[in-house]
Amino acid sequence: MDISSNQESRTVLPVGASRVKLIGIEEHYLTADVRDAWDAIGLAATDPSVTLHSGEIERRLLDLAGERVALMDEAGLDVQVLSLTTPALHDLGPESIELARRANDAVAMAIARWPDRFQALATLPVSRPDEAAQELERCVRTLGFKGAMLSGRVGDRNLDHPDFFPIFERAEALKVPVLLHPRTPAMAVRDAYYSGFTPKVDAVFAMFGLGWHYDAGIQFLRLVLAGTFDRLPGLQVILGHWGEVVLFYAERLKAMDRVSELEQPITTYLRRNLYVTASGMFLPGYLAQAAAIVGTDRLLFSTDFPYQYRPGGDARRFLADCGLNEADTSAFAHGNWLRLTQAGNAVV
Repeated sequence: MDISSNQESRTVLPVGASRVKLIGIEEHYLTADVRDAWDAIGLAATDPSVTLHSGEIERRLLDLAGERVALMDEAGLDVQVLSLTTPALHDLGPESIELARRANDAVAMAIARWPDRFQALATLPVSRPDEAAQELERCVRTLGFKGAMLSGRVGDRNLDHPDFFPIFERAEALKVPVLLHPRTPAMAVRDAYYSGFTPKVDAVFAMFGLGWHYDAGIQFLRLVLAGTFDRLPGLQVILGHWGEVVLFYAERLKAMDRVSELEQPITTYLRRNLYVTASGMFLPGYLAQAAAIVGTDRLLFSTDFPYQYRPGGDARRFLADCGLNEADTSAFAHGNWLRLTQAGNAVV
């Protein structure tokens, strides 16, 4: 389908779905440069998620033009906030500095062509934290990006390692959020907890079956327990998949208040520093539980394109049936994201 940047095509809305603006904040892409860099270091041998990026999924990830927009229209999504898919640049060395710049520039070109349909989260050379902080600032101040996405640990370092503090410090200074995206757990963790079945079952168990989500949730909890949000009280972090499993154990997490020596109870950080998004898991019960923990003003919409893409106006249908009142539905669809990002220097 050929769709120009100033001509929109929309599907018929599901019954009961209003035409509220719908922004998906976790929508992925890939560049040929990054794919080739993964191949050059043989990353598929240690991270099975690399093998997921093939066939139709790869084609949709690489597309930043008309077909992507057509599928957005079919789903009922007005805006995609683009982010480089996992494992991003976390396993790459000095070459990641230039790769990040090229990826961000490519996305900026797509936004220039489709300014009403695309926004972006910065791709960062996280193995070089000082350069990553500089690239984040360039992306926000020069390219108008809305924040950054990180994909879990870097080598044997978790995100709470002091080396990565400059990235979070810069994000707080710029008043932009950081999305913590899942990645495949370390090999030792996979061997201990996600192995013993067929190779295919082991891989899926360690990825989207469960392992990805515990990994991302634990990265957030490590930031909390390391005192990151005491040092950076304005820092805002986003977790997908309704809080990456651990959010649903908020009541149990409170037990750590007795020993954490943090400035605030853990529940305070959940309601002050965390936003939660759907990631295409369109389940009203999960939404209600997440809202009870972080508040309806911290719910964000996302479809996790292209991984969770389903035809039939799926995104718009869930919005109509999500169980929120009209004001909270509008906030979930776009208002919370606009409020979160308009505080920074990026153009909303």
